[in-house]
Amino acid sequence: MNTKHVGSEKEFVAFAAAFAAALTPRLSSATVVALSGELGAGKTTFAQGVAKTLGVEEVVASPTFVIEKIYKLTGQKWEHLIHIDAYRLQGAHELQTIGWRELATEPGNLIILEWPERVPECIPESAIRLTFDIVGEGRIITANGEAKSTEGN
Repeated sequence: MNTKHVGSEKEFVAFAAAFAAALTPRLSSATVVALSGELGAGKTTFAQGVAKTLGVEEVVASPTFVIEKIYKLTGQKWEHLIHIDAYRLQGAHELQTIGWRELATEPGNLIILEWPERVPECIPESAIRLTFDIVGEGRIITANGEAKSTEGN
């Protein structure tokens, strides 16, 4: 488990950019990044930093009400960035209704999932888990997983 302290939003977005740059697509399934933390801890800000790094030009907002937003990527390691906010979901069955199984099995997808604790049975063991804790004006980011996937995953 690794931890990092970031003191400003600029540092936080830079962390997200470096994280995205270091990720390697999985060969047999989507790359899932599960983001945990209280409201306002930076989950959506992290997703925005990743999206910007991957060339998404449209505004990336929290998909709390639409649940899922899919961004088509061009010239990137992945074909799609999929941003899911599970905060309003009542369980895994609701995630399944939006096509989770298909999304999670496609190696061309990078999935950023906020509030994984709402749908724990859907989160693959291979998921990279990041937890954001508010400390003063900064954040402590705890990573449990590897930023680089290995061949054969």
